[in-house]
Amino acid sequence: MLKAIVLVLPLCLAGCSDRAATASADRPSQAKADPSRAALSSSVVPSEDLAVTGTVVETMDAGPYTYVRLKTASGEVWAAVNEAKLKAGSEITIGNAIWMEKFESKTLNRKFDRILFGSLVASGGAAALPPGHPATTGAVALQAPSAGAADSGDVKVDKAPGKDARTVAEVYASKATLKGVEVVVRGKVVKFNAEIMGRNWIHLRDGSGTADKQDNDITVTTTDMVAKGDIVTVRGKLALDKDFTAGYAYPVIIEDARVVK
Repeated sequence: MLKAIVLVLPLCLAGCSDRAATASADRPSQAKADPSRAALSSSVVPSEDLAVTGTVVETMDAGPYTYVRLKTASGEVWAAVNEAKLKAGSEITIGNAIWMEKFESKTLNRKFDRILFGSLVASGGAAALPPGHPATTGAVALQAPSAGAADSGDVKVDKAPGKDARTVAEVYASKATLKGVEVVVRGKVVKFNAEIMGRNWIHLRDGSGTADKQDNDITVTTTDMVAKGDIVTVRGKLALDKDFTAGYAYPVIIEDARVVK
């Protein structure tokens, strides 16, 4: 019996719509997300149950995710999990999950009245969180705003050229004066989550700052696609104290950025 689980990616957020228009065969480094902005009309409902178990009836691959229709004891439900090979007839468990209402997937060109995002549970019963997912407490977790990859190794990326360029540490140091200002940051992608709340989420590091001061990792939202390990330059407006609900709160974040590789 196959046991695994589905994790919503931060795959976790409130008011969501799926923006990436990549085919399932496209790799993140080869595709750009659909630039159209869908209204954030969906709502997120924390799961009352920590896990849902069911039999796989149907699956659809879309970008970095696999959508799966499950037959459960209480009826059929749709769920989304990081891309996985799931066979019809196999039993899976979805844990660390949240429900999303009125979720629209641009990739599939389909609307779901209600869909579960979570992670595939391993046979031992523990949730196998996909890369980039924050630690969870109950159904919804608060992601540390500066929490990048657990171990990104040594990162050393040269600062981007130009008057608007800043290192990650410089952004934190001057955040009060940079609020609402376009900044340019060049760094290494240490974490990437796609198609969450109508945008893609990047964690960048350039070797400046320290983990102790929490100024070595910055979160960026964009409609562009990248891959973990890419060296990219981003340009976007700096925002402070943004709370997207459902566990997504950031004291410093670069929003609506354009990515230049």
